[in-house]
Amino acid sequence: MKKSPHAPRSANPVDVHVGSRVRIRRKVLKFSQEKLGDALGVTFQQVQKYERGTNRVGASRLFKMAQVMDVPVQYFFEGLGGNEGDMNFAEDEQMPIVYDFIKSTDGVALAMAVSKIKSRAVRRRILELARSLSEDDDK
Repeated sequence: MKKSPHAPRSANPVDVHVGSRVRIRRKVLKFSQEKLGDALGVTFQQVQKYERGTNRVGASRLFKMAQVMDVPVQYFFEGLGGNEGDMNFAEDEQMPIVYDFIKSTDGVALAMAVSKIKSRAVRRRILELARSLSEDDDK
């Protein structure tokens, strides 16, 4: 069966990655989708599409996003493989679960809270606590 030229396409992995980075940064800045959309001159629905990767962010809009969100443009591509033609995540096979978690509201809030803890020992104890709680859930 021939595909229709108007059939929905699946999101490109790079667009999904860029969108997840937009969402993470937006949440860190405590911007609503509407506030970011207003700053970019688009609707909040368009911001949603960017964040899901269903709509590709154009170069000029990405540049404006970087300015509004006070990050370099490269920020949106961090974590992608650097080899030509290889757009897999640069990290190991566990990265998709990490990205899924960090894209969640709880993930962003937890990452922000833990990153403010100065003591490495305290951060390590939080990690140990999380591991022990996850082991309890497995039983």
